[in-house]
Amino acid sequence: MSMNNASNVFLDPNANRFQVNIINEDHDNNETTQEDVGSDPPHYEETSFTDETHNRLRISYRPGKRELHDNFRQNGEKPEASLHPYDTHSKMYYLQTFGHNTMDPVPKIDYYRNTGSVSGNKLNRPSLLEIHEQLAKNIAVSTGSVERVANGESSAGDETAASKEEENKTGFVKFGWVKGVLVRCMLNIWGVMLFIRLSWIVGQAGIGLGIIVIALSVVVTTLTGISMSAICTNGVVRGGGAYYLISRSLGPEFGGSIGLIFAFANAVAVAMYVVGFAETVVELLKESDTLMVDECNDIRIIGTITVVCLLGISVAGMEWEAKAQVILLIVLLVAIVNFFIGTVIPTNTEKKARGFFNYQASIFAENFGPDFRSGEGFFSVFAIFFPAATGILAGANISGDLKDPQSAIPQGTMLAILITAIVYIAVAICAASCVVRDATGNVNDTIVPGMSCNGSSACGLGYDFSRCASQPCDYGLMNNFQVMSMVSGFGPLITAGIFSATLSSALASLVSAPKVFQALCKDNVYKGLEFFAKGYGKNNEPIRGYVLTFAIAMAFILIAELNTIAPIISNFFLASYALINFSCFHASYAKSPGWRPAFRYYNMWVSLFGALLCCGVMFVINWWAALITYAIELFLYIYVTYKKPEVNWGSSTQALYFVNALDSALALTTVEDHVKNFRPQCLALTGAPMVRPALLDITHAFTKNNGLCICCEVYTGPRKLCVKEMNSGMEKKQAWLTKNKRKAFYAAVAADSFRDGVKSLLQASGLGRMKPNTLVIGFKKDWRSAPATQVENYVGIIHDAFDFELGVIIIRISQGFDISQVLQVQEELEKLEQERLALEATIKENDFEEGKRGICGFFKKASTLNISKHETKESTINTIQSMHVGEFNQRLLEASTQFKKKQGKGTIDIWWLFDDGGLTILIPYILTIRKKWKNCKLRIFTGGKVNRIEEEKLVMASLLSKFRIKFADINIICDINIKPNKESWKFFEEMIEPYRLHESCKDMTTAEKLKRETPWKITDAELEAFKEKSYRQVRLNELLQEHSRAANLIVLSLPVARKGAVSDYLYMAWLEILSKNLPPVLMVRGNHKNVLTFYS
Repeated sequence: MSMNNASNVFLDPNANRFQVNIINEDHDNNETTQEDVGSDPPHYEETSFTDETHNRLRISYRPGKRELHDNFRQNGEKPEASLHPYDTHSKMYYLQTFGHNTMDPVPKIDYYRNTGSVSGNKLNRPSLLEIHEQLAKNIAVSTGSVERVANGESSAGDETAASKEEENKTGFVKFGWVKGVLVRCMLNIWGVMLFIRLSWIVGQAGIGLGIIVIALSVVVTTLTGISMSAICTNGVVRGGGAYYLISRSLGPEFGGSIGLIFAFANAVAVAMYVVGFAETVVELLKESDTLMVDECNDIRIIGTITVVCLLGISVAGMEWEAKAQVILLIVLLVAIVNFFIGTVIPTNTEKKARGFFNYQASIFAENFGPDFRSGEGFFSVFAIFFPAATGILAGANISGDLKDPQSAIPQGTMLAILITAIVYIAVAICAASCVVRDATGNVNDTIVPGMSCNGSSACGLGYDFSRCASQPCDYGLMNNFQVMSMVSGFGPLITAGIFSATLSSALASLVSAPKVFQALCKDNVYKGLEFFAKGYGKNNEPIRGYVLTFAIAMAFILIAELNTIAPIISNFFLASYALINFSCFHASYAKSPGWRPAFRYYNMWVSLFGALLCCGVMFVINWWAALITYAIELFLYIYVTYKKPEVNWGSSTQALYFVNALDSALALTTVEDHVKNFRPQCLALTGAPMVRPALLDITHAFTKNNGLCICCEVYTGPRKLCVKEMNSGMEKKQAWLTKNKRKAFYAAVAADSFRDGVKSLLQASGLGRMKPNTLVIGFKKDWRSAPATQVENYVGIIHDAFDFELGVIIIRISQGFDISQVLQVQEELEKLEQERLALEATIKENDFEEGKRGICGFFKKASTLNISKHETKESTINTIQSMHVGEFNQRLLEASTQFKKKQGKGTIDIWWLFDDGGLTILIPYILTIRKKWKNCKLRIFTGGKVNRIEEEKLVMASLLSKFRIKFADINIICDINIKPNKESWKFFEEMIEPYRLHESCKDMTTAEKLKRETPWKITDAELEAFKEKSYRQVRLNELLQEHSRAANLIVLSLPVARKGAVSDYLYMAWLEILSKNLPPVLMVRGNHKNVLTFYS
């Protein structure tokens, strides 16, 4: 590239860094090389990420492609939409990045958007599979997927694109930080308290403590503002204000509880501010003696009219509401300036009699200290003032209507806190420097020569207000709430300021409550509130929420009494502040990599201090209101926790769960295993958990709340298909476990063989000390018909488990565990039902249309009905057949749920024949402490000698007593080692006959050849060597049939086959004959390490 070209490129603001080149695979390589040499290398310009929706990839065209592009331009279509990433014949399209044609996309903000993003379309980058696997040349791709490769967009974003297009048509009204946050916060913070209570507060507390009262309130709001700024700048903020911030940080439990409280508090605050306005109007009516009915009813009438007017402004749209707020702010500012001007205007005789003397050092000195009266104290005065400092969430509450909430909320809120704090302090100091605490209002109370005075500052200024000490006076800081009107240059402006402050706060609350409530309803945290989630108009106005807020406000306006409800509102707001501070602390403490706020001026411990301070202030203001607030919040928290809404917001609570789990796992690794803390940690080979539910149920019975349970599945076959199937099913199967309340994990591996997969699971499953110590598998019922490799793998798994020092539990039930056939039938039935419903809907739809077309329509209709009847008949036949299959498998389905049911009174028979460390006795004991098995008693069976039956019983009873295991009975079996009866032995011989080699009947050469060809067969030598052991297995089955046929469950010592000595088929024959025709059997063998102890 020449320098001239380069300069042009960098100057071009619309140029983009990357190009899409159309690469024709049929193109001659030489021609391509020459063309590439002659052309400039790709341009690399800076790309702006501020407006991603306008950045499109520039396309460079091969000869002959320009005309195609021009045609698209003439038709008004985007050229990108016509490109296919794969052409089914010969062409393939790639993204040219850094001069190299590849599907790898460059970093782009649209890849990181949520699906429902309103600020831009979510784009999907090529998957790792598409980049990693060999590029297929014959893949047909739909038109909508073009930009997924070229631009990173996908058809999945169509819905988002449609919503965005609608937004562009209608146009959202978005506010900047001044009109959207600063103005609202200032109006909400400056309330009636500024005009009619601040003078009284500074009179009670004095200038010194008055400033401390204001400063303490400002500290609370500033700390909350800092925490809110940190949370707001940690990602995109949507509508919902405090609810959104808290729910996305602490999760739906905290967010849902505080969101409802906060929305309700804002709704009631509307009533509070409107009643404040109405009271002022009624005072004016009272002065002019023009009351309509009486004071209380006049407040109701004026309040109702006012809230209806405010509702009209709100429903008219955010634009009108914002304009009204600006007008009210101007009035408020004029009123404040009017006060300051009044302090320097020379006073007159009437105002002096009322205690106003302009700025006087003596008055400042006298009013600097506190003078608490009528039982007031520092905290009671603070409680009265603090509601004047609230309102910092006014801007955050309309976060969805801000252009850039991330910068607007911190900037506007913090500046509003600063400005309002300065004004509060300035007004307090000015008022206390000009007005004495007590004044009579009588112009004749002047000092004449020779008269003694009480030495107050008023005495030095020529007035004697000493009689205020013995009788009440109506003027001065302590007695007159209209001090600001008296001091101001023009009194009616202060009244206008009071009107402005009350109406602006009411308007802000009337807008905030529905917005917060709408966001809460959209998240569906509380079922049944979706009705209020719907928005109307270009600004998605929550009209239904406005009506609800209006109804709540009206209810409280009719009460016309603020003193009861005001403390609760303040406490609701403070609870929100406390949780915002705690959210910031919690997110920092969780140390999640996702916690990266752009606002850096925060500290986690300062946020925690802010949270505690808010909680303390709640009790200072009103302890019973604080208790009510906490009780309501706790109730809502428990409700949301119980309902468990299906949302995942990546909250800091989730991050802390992970951190705590990780810390616990690491701490556990430093603790040595102790036999007292042994618990079964089971690796259950269930396959997909829903396919063998009974195997999972019985395993879950002795691991629930007690030990680890991992449901494992091994995928075998072509690796690519296996991995794809495995990855796609992981979340679904774990979700099934969660939905069915199974406290277990799901793990899967892809391997060349089943045994290799299980071997990997045995070695790698678990974490630290939380590793499996017991393998649980179902009995291979089809071992006689299965291929020899499957039997070899099955027995090999048992050998591998013993090699890795795991215990083994083999479970057998009469019907088997696999219900995949039943699931398949159910799936087919559901599919047939869906097809039937769809067919009926189609017929009904066509009936009306075809009925209008006369004779032709009649014949068409007849033929359609004919076909539909035929199809319906076929589907009915299929359904009947499927139903028949379902009835056939009914017993299998019942067997699969047998361990979910509560077991009736009965026994668990434990045949503890060999000491394996105690696992054989521990598993049934754990079962008896479960609710479903608690009615079952333990019966112990063990081997012994005929002449020592009682002694053996005492020894076993003593051992079990030391282990503190209760039992119902002990049976000593003395005839285990006698030969089984002929019928049983004959059945065993017939069972193993197909798998015998019979080498003794053949010559040496033939026998050796057969051994090489079928090494898995049972030799005569092997059968003879293990004849006694075979006798024992057959005899044990006879004893089990005799003693335990009626047991609810049999737990039996698992025989161990020596590697290389006992063939797979002989071992399977032992297991088969041992557990045949019995109730559910658990064949258990521990790893011969103690799992029980009698030491304390």
